[in-house]
Amino acid sequence: MNLLSHHDESVAFLSSHDDDWARLIELVGPCRHDPKAAREPYEALVRAIAYQQLTAKAGDAIIGRLKGLFDDRDFPSPEDLIAAEFDQLRTCGFSTSKIATIKAIAQGTLDGLIPTHNIAATMDDEALIDRMVGIKGIGRWTVEMLLMYSLQRMDILPVDDFGVREGYRVLKSLPEQPKPKQLREISKLWSPHRTVAAWYLWRIPRERGNVLK
Repeated sequence: MNLLSHHDESVAFLSSHDDDWARLIELVGPCRHDPKAAREPYEALVRAIAYQQLTAKAGDAIIGRLKGLFDDRDFPSPEDLIAAEFDQLRTCGFSTSKIATIKAIAQGTLDGLIPTHNIAATMDDEALIDRMVGIKGIGRWTVEMLLMYSLQRMDILPVDDFGVREGYRVLKSLPEQPKPKQLREISKLWSPHRTVAAWYLWRIPRERGNVLK
């Protein structure tokens, strides 16, 4: 089954879940979740760290400047990041803690802790998360971005993500966001389509000018 039909199946499933989901999907339109399957886990993790707690525009700018330091290649290698000077990476827009993390990702790649795409594709979600959160600065959310966008896993809901929790709060007109543990339980009813559910929940704060109810 190709990715488009995966999306169609997920959209149909969520639309039939309840009236709130049906209204949201009608408002937002077709799912445009766009995985980057060609990226190695190393690159996906570095990119996830760059975008962490930032807008997409700010993350794009940081990655653009990072690639500009190594303009003879599409993306810097682990060796490049290990050798890069702190001040060079700082001028890209990385914070001190993010610099430490991307260097740890680079070293973890060389040490074999971060698997290649081919090996990662054979591992289940929780096994990958458990393996990678051992790297300083890598949390569950970061690995979930890798699972969603590089490995094309279709049943991932990053419940620690503010936008996902806020999206669900607005969807259900709740007075406050659900706790991550609560949302994880709720989301079991959306399985195995939680990646597409997350994509739609992320759209809600951007659609505040429209009325869901």
